[in-house]
Amino acid sequence: MDKEDLQRNFQGYLNTPVLWHGADVYDLKQCVLKEYGSVLFTGKVSDNFRLGKLVERFVGDQLIHNTSYDILAENVQIQDGKRTIGELDALLMSNAGPIHLEIIYKFYLYDPDDGNDELSHWIGPNRKDSLLQKLDKLKNKQLPLLYHPKTQLLLKELELDIDEIKQQVLFKAQLFLPLNTHGDLFFALNPKCVEGFYLKTEELHKFKSAQFYIPKKINWLMAVDDDIAWMNYDEFRTEVTDWLDKKMAPLCWLNNHGALSKFFVVWW
Repeated sequence: MDKEDLQRNFQGYLNTPVLWHGADVYDLKQCVLKEYGSVLFTGKVSDNFRLGKLVERFVGDQLIHNTSYDILAENVQIQDGKRTIGELDALLMSNAGPIHLEIIYKFYLYDPDDGNDELSHWIGPNRKDSLLQKLDKLKNKQLPLLYHPKTQLLLKELELDIDEIKQQVLFKAQLFLPLNTHGDLFFALNPKCVEGFYLKTEELHKFKSAQFYIPKKINWLMAVDDDIAWMNYDEFRTEVTDWLDKKMAPLCWLNNHGALSKFFVVWW
């Protein structure tokens, strides 16, 4: 990834709000990092980084520039012999004491036909995951890892008292609503996370005179940029069909006569 794209992805990460405030969801306390003066990413990344690993690097860079935190350990795998039990994203020392932080960045679509309450309506673009599944995993697997006997060796090395460690999450997300959906659909989550819409192929004709672009997944964080090679409707239909045939829902950019937006085309 070139420096310009890296910086634009970092800016996209910074501009993404947390998915809820306080401990409003599942009693999981959000860690809200204070903004700092520089918005330049100063870290290093590998060319083969996946999106989740890139976000972890962005969080690490933000923490380094934040005087309220010291990083004690990052991405620590907890082993039981040769078996990996799990991984702690970060152990921090804050002005208020030690923190175990788990980092999450997700893309969720609102499906009114899936689930029977607000949180259960949010699913991954390919229906392979959901917000509820992630919350359950955080609550019942990732955060309890701190209390596993094999984790205590690490805490002893860092001279941390487990009773003093507070557990928090940094859970950011981009949310997408069905095309032409209006009104208040949810209350527990942060409405500022709504980034765009999603549609099915039979609805694409509504944008027949628009232009399109399909960014690589590693660039899903960044805002829509007008300085790209846009596709016309026919070109886009051909390319997006290849994705949908593989049951993959791509994130796309739309230039609708100068109005720029993000959207997903779904196969389901």
